[in-house]
Amino acid sequence: MFMHFGMNTFTDSEWGTGHESPTTFAPTSLDTSQWARVAKDSGFSLVILTAKHHDGFCLWPSKYTDHSVKFSPWKNGTGDVVHEFVDSARAQGLDVGLYLSPWDRHEHTYGRDLPYNEFYLGQLQELLRRYGSISEIWFDGAKGADAANMTYFFKDWFSMVKELQGSINIFSDAGPNVRWVGDEAGFAGSTCWSTINQSLVTIGTSNVGYLNSGDPHGHNWVPPECDVSLRKGWFWHKSQGPKPLNQLLDIYYKSVGRNCVMLLNVPPNSSGLISEPDIQTLAQLKYAIKTIFQQNLAQQANIKASSQRGGKQGGFEPYNVLDDDIWSYWAPDGSKRPTAEGHWIELKGGKEGFRFNVVRIQEAVGLGQRVKRYEVYARWGGKSWVLANGTTIGYKRLHKLDQVVQARWVRVHILEARGLPLIASIGLHHDPL
Repeated sequence: MFMHFGMNTFTDSEWGTGHESPTTFAPTSLDTSQWARVAKDSGFSLVILTAKHHDGFCLWPSKYTDHSVKFSPWKNGTGDVVHEFVDSARAQGLDVGLYLSPWDRHEHTYGRDLPYNEFYLGQLQELLRRYGSISEIWFDGAKGADAANMTYFFKDWFSMVKELQGSINIFSDAGPNVRWVGDEAGFAGSTCWSTINQSLVTIGTSNVGYLNSGDPHGHNWVPPECDVSLRKGWFWHKSQGPKPLNQLLDIYYKSVGRNCVMLLNVPPNSSGLISEPDIQTLAQLKYAIKTIFQQNLAQQANIKASSQRGGKQGGFEPYNVLDDDIWSYWAPDGSKRPTAEGHWIELKGGKEGFRFNVVRIQEAVGLGQRVKRYEVYARWGGKSWVLANGTTIGYKRLHKLDQVVQARWVRVHILEARGLPLIASIGLHHDPL
């Protein structure tokens, strides 16, 4: 969960000017414990806060600027939103991330490379030294067309981040650990590799198509993250409400269902709370996902495969695709040349077969992303047909079908792969919405 909160929350803006008075920041009921409870109750595992957005206003009392909560009326200038946010998240068992905007419209050194980069490194050090272990640090290259020419010393920033917190994940257009998916709609490409060549990506001027699809020949493992807002804007606006459930589910299928992490922005309001309509929508989304995926309709299926690595006692049995262990998988026999149908695995139901409209496939992605092309077939009576086809699978691939299908058996054909395909899980599900 992303949480955009700051000066823009009180000025009804998306990009602030940097000239706002700190007295404008005046939440009356700020409660980060409520934020964390909502995130936990809604099924999120990590929360990321905009510690500083483009206007330069800091949600912690930074010694490097006069544009911070220290000079606001909130708690008479003694408050620290970042501190409260981190403590509340940890109390709920949530991992914590922070966003520090490289573009700063308030800081007078912006546009002077060395002074500004030193200023920025100072603020990074404050965030990574004061608040304990941070799981993800978020950078981007967003800035307006009228912004001063500025060279960010990203390599120095990343080096210092890793020196201060060795296990942290760094997000930027090109990683080094997590990459942008190339849009803010929450949609990954229908082909989506976790690998890219970082040398082909420049932060802030990226080839968004390349980021969206990844690169099967990429040398760097940089899985994508899909950032998208629950509302139209990234900050809370009284005139806006949350997206409808069907739109959020579509985003889920096209992010989580395409080998990505979904980063859903839920902006606290000007009182300092997550709004009730947003809470209700998040509860609906959680319930819908649970309803769809809590039962694998293929759980009792009879399974056979084109081959099995190591024979019947090899430990790579087809039935491994029905457990919940990503490290337990079916592997075909690599010593046997696959037929024109490729390697395949078949799930056969009882007399009534299966009734479903969602197909889930997962690779044992801890051992690499391998599948390059596949097809899913169904059969009922004497008729068989292609249900779905695709290129990449990765951690998870979801196919939402246009209608409910009844089939006696379902067969997944791996037509092309980089090395031996390793299939960790296959599921058939029903989406009633």
